[in-house]
Amino acid sequence: MPHDLSIMGVYLPPLLVASLAGLVAASLTASWLNRSGLVQHISSPPVAFLAMTAIYTVLFGSTVVRI
Repeated sequence: MPHDLSIMGVYLPPLLVASLAGLVAASLTASWLNRSGLVQHISSPPVAFLAMTAIYTVLFGSTVVRI
């Protein structure tokens, strides 16, 4: 069963922590894609960003945070 994470006395649900980590990782990946020029090969960048956020959230949730 997942337990809340305590950060400086504030209890956070594990899904919130995983989704914030997924959002940060997707933002870093999107900025790298913009800088390298690879974003021109993606037909819909906002949908790709949303998909990357979901993928990273699932990865962080299943490996790091253990939802």
